[in-house]
Amino acid sequence: MGEDVESTAGSDVLTEPSVDTRVAVRLSPAPSSGPVGGAKVALVRPPMLVPRLAITAPTCPPVGLAYLAGALVAHGHDVTAIDAVGEAPDQFLDCGDDRFWSHGLSAAEVVERLPADVEVIGVSCMFSHEWPLCRDLLEHLRARFPEALLVVGGEHATALPEVVLAEGSVVDVVVAGEGERAVCSVVANRYDRDALAQLPGVLVAPRSGATSPSTASVAPPVRELAVDDFARPAWDRFPIATYLDRGMGFGVHRGRSMPIVATRGCPYQCTFCSSPRMWTTRWVARSPAEVLDEIETYLRVYRATNIDFYDLTAIVHRSWIVAFCELILERGLDFTWQLPSGTRSEAIDGEVADLLGRAGCRNMSYAPESGSPAVLKRIKKKVDLDRMKQSMRASVRAKINCKANIIVGLPGETHREVLETMRFCASVAVLGLHDLSITPFSPYPGTELFDQLRAEGRIPELDDDYFLSLAAYSDLTTTVSFSEHISDRALGRYRLAGIGLFYAVSYLCRPWRVVAVVRHVFWSDTQESRLEMSLRDHLHRRHGSHKLPV
Repeated sequence: MGEDVESTAGSDVLTEPSVDTRVAVRLSPAPSSGPVGGAKVALVRPPMLVPRLAITAPTCPPVGLAYLAGALVAHGHDVTAIDAVGEAPDQFLDCGDDRFWSHGLSAAEVVERLPADVEVIGVSCMFSHEWPLCRDLLEHLRARFPEALLVVGGEHATALPEVVLAEGSVVDVVVAGEGERAVCSVVANRYDRDALAQLPGVLVAPRSGATSPSTASVAPPVRELAVDDFARPAWDRFPIATYLDRGMGFGVHRGRSMPIVATRGCPYQCTFCSSPRMWTTRWVARSPAEVLDEIETYLRVYRATNIDFYDLTAIVHRSWIVAFCELILERGLDFTWQLPSGTRSEAIDGEVADLLGRAGCRNMSYAPESGSPAVLKRIKKKVDLDRMKQSMRASVRAKINCKANIIVGLPGETHREVLETMRFCASVAVLGLHDLSITPFSPYPGTELFDQLRAEGRIPELDDDYFLSLAAYSDLTTTVSFSEHISDRALGRYRLAGIGLFYAVSYLCRPWRVVAVVRHVFWSDTQESRLEMSLRDHLHRRHGSHKLPV
C-alpha cells in the first residue's frame, strides 16, 4: 500500500493512502544481523486444490497474506506478492489425480513471476488437504531460488510443523500462529540461524544429521492484542481488481466484495476445530470505528458495494455488534455486508437481528454443527439449539439470508443421533433458513479429535492419501465416516437425504424461492444464497480452462 494501487489493481481502483501516512505500526522486529535496509520479500499464495465434483469451492482474496504484506511494507521491505488463484481464476490444471483440479497458476508459472534477486519467500499453506500441491510448489521454488530463505506459515504449518520440516524438506522456517510480528522478525534475522531459532512461534529446519525439528524449546506464538495498530492489508500487491470485477469472495456474490477481518481468534474449544492451536482461545476485537474506517476506505478506493467478514467468530459480544451497526446508521453508509463463517446466536435476538438488517447485513451463517445435544456435548460445542432457532427466526424476519452448517460422521455418533440432526434440518427449513450444508467430519490436523484419532491409530500415516481425503467436505460423491457405528455408505446417504430434506421442506413452504434460484443462477450477475453461488461456481469450473500440467 506504499504504491499507487492503480498500478496493479486496475482502472476501477482509486489511489489509497500509504501505510506510512495512515497507520502507526506497533510491531518491532528483532535487531537484524544482515545488511542494513529493506529485504526483497516475495509472498506466495499457492494454487487451490479443488475436487472436480465439488459442490462449493469459493475463490477468496488471500487476506492473511495481505496483512503480512502490509506489515512488511510498513517496515520498509520491498514486497512482491504472487496470488496463483487470483492471477489465473479460469485455469484448472490436471494435478496428477483425476479426482482433483489444481486451480490457478502452475508451480512453474508462479516461479517465473518471482524477482530473480528475492531474499525471502513466504508461502501460505492454510488447508491441509492442499499440502501435496503446496509441497510441489515449494520444491519448484527451492530449485529456482536455492539461496533464498523459504518460509511457510498458516493453519497447516502451525498444526504439523514436523511434516513441513521433515527430513528432505526444502523449507527453512515455519511460522506458527499469528504471523505479522513473527514474519517481520524472520525477515530482519534472515541471515542468522541462531537468532531465528529463538523467535517466538518460529521453527527452524533441523541441522544436518537431525531427522526432525525440535519443538520442545520453541517459544510459543504471541497473541496480538492491540489489533487496531496493525497496518491494513496491502491489497495493492495483489490482483484485487480480479476478485472485485468477478464478485469472487467468501460470501455470496452481491457485487464488488472486499474482505475484512474485525476480530481474531475464538473463545470456544470445539474438538473438531483447529482454531485453539492456531489462535489460542483468546478472542480480540478491533474497535467498531476502526473497522468502519477501513470499510469506508474500501467503498471509496475500490468502489466496493459489499463487505465479507472473514472472522472465525465475528459476533461474540452483543455490545460490539450493536455499536458497529449503530455506527453504520449514524454515518449514513450504504453497503451490504455478510458474516459467512458463523456467529454466536446468544448475541442475536430480535432487536439485534432488526438492527443487523437495517445496517445492511444480508447474509449470515449459523453453526449448530449437530441437532443432537449428546453430540454437541461430546464435541464441546456450547450452543442451545432452541435459543439458536429463536435467533434464526428473528434473522429471517429481518430479511437476512441465513445458512446453517452441519457436520456428520463424528467419532462415536450413532444412527439415532444423525436422525436427530435430520429432524433439526427439517425444523430450520420450516423456520425459513435459506441454505444448509452437511459435511462429513474430517480430522484436520491441529484439532483435539485429530490428536485423539492419531493416538488410537485410526490415522496411521500422514501421507498424501490422508491429506487429499480431507477435501471430502466439499464433494458429495466422497463421504468417509469416522463413527464406529455408521458406515461410509450409510453416512453418504444420510448426507444426501439431509440436504434433500432441507431443500424439499424449504421449497414446499416457500415455493417462490425456486424461481429466485433459477433466475439468480442463470440470468443474474449476483446471487443471494449459498446454493445459488455453489451452482454458479460449478458452472464456472465446467467452463474454465482445463489443461495438462505446465
